[in-house]
Amino acid sequence: MIGKRNDILKLFKMDFTQIRQFNFPTVIRFGVGAVKELAPYVASQGFSKPLIVTDPVIAELGFFKQILADLTKAGFSVEVFSSIHKNPVKSDVYAGTAVWDATGRDCLIGIGGGAALDVARAIVLQVNHREDLFHYDDLIGGDVYVTNDVPHFITIPTTSGTGSEVGRSAIIADDETHQKKILFSPKLLAKIVFADPMLTMELPAFVTAATGMDALTHNMEAYLAKNYHPMCDGIALEGMRLVSESLVQAVKNPSIESRSKMLLASMMGAIAFQKGLGVVHSLAHPLSSLLDTHHGLANAVNIPYGMRFNIAGFEDRFARMAQTLGLSEHSGDAVVSYLFDLNTQVGIPHRLRDIHVKEEHLDTLAALAFADFAHPNNPKPVSQADFRALYGEAL
Repeated sequence: MIGKRNDILKLFKMDFTQIRQFNFPTVIRFGVGAVKELAPYVASQGFSKPLIVTDPVIAELGFFKQILADLTKAGFSVEVFSSIHKNPVKSDVYAGTAVWDATGRDCLIGIGGGAALDVARAIVLQVNHREDLFHYDDLIGGDVYVTNDVPHFITIPTTSGTGSEVGRSAIIADDETHQKKILFSPKLLAKIVFADPMLTMELPAFVTAATGMDALTHNMEAYLAKNYHPMCDGIALEGMRLVSESLVQAVKNPSIESRSKMLLASMMGAIAFQKGLGVVHSLAHPLSSLLDTHHGLANAVNIPYGMRFNIAGFEDRFARMAQTLGLSEHSGDAVVSYLFDLNTQVGIPHRLRDIHVKEEHLDTLAALAFADFAHPNNPKPVSQADFRALYGEAL
């Protein structure tokens, strides 16, 4: 019987060196070498003048220069916009839209992690929707104004964290108030994703750890979110499982398999969190907008505390997560202990003070967290006083 089970498992062991296609609903081309399909695809769609949106770090990397070379060799007129902040702001979007206007582009390719893909998606919105960008803020019903066609949009992820490549929203901060806004519409889905795990192979250990914990946070918060979406629940659980068996190896001794599984887990988290997010993201967002903390790092430090806040009343959900993570004890406390231990294994600190948060920041952070869009979907209500207490606990 055991032999038959092992034979079945072998059938489902994926060869990540083979390019495969699946849709959810975006067309996803997944596997080593998928990025080489970009130029033929752009040509097949009849485009000739793509705008590539990326960040200033990726713009200097070898694989990015190779993508540019391949597009140029294929006869495309390519324009690159990379002047974006680590935590993107409205002015980044306006600057990128100005490049689109000035250079007469006909399609848009987003290459990068969450920041680059959020800016790319917001530019896609802004091109044919010229009201103030935050007129389209989803929290004030702005999605109903996203009525015009948008440019053809292609995404290529280079990290395994946000899953923005398969998303339909962009998170952009106000330059002055630092409050984050969410721009949402099914029109903002990419037409196709080229998900090539080779583009993540040379990520530094810190970036791998922080973005990987971001993916885990997406899956956990989506599973706990109060909205009803059983399909997202199933995807979130599988995303957690993939992170649990792959993140440490991806950080310490990366392989094609571990990087591929993290890339899949990242996309699963982004698909799952259409159900909602929660307290951890509302704790993390102000750290990024006020102190310029890496978003994944902010989630990673806060997730044990946010999860502990949520245990009471939702013990059954935590038991299921513990089971999925392969823990011997199926409880909320076991999940929290696992999160602290995982942070230790991948080099993430346990305290906010270790990522430059100070006591004098906490009141402002709590006010921004309470105003954030994520926590209304948390399984239990979170007050401003709760946020202040959670920041104090994590400090």
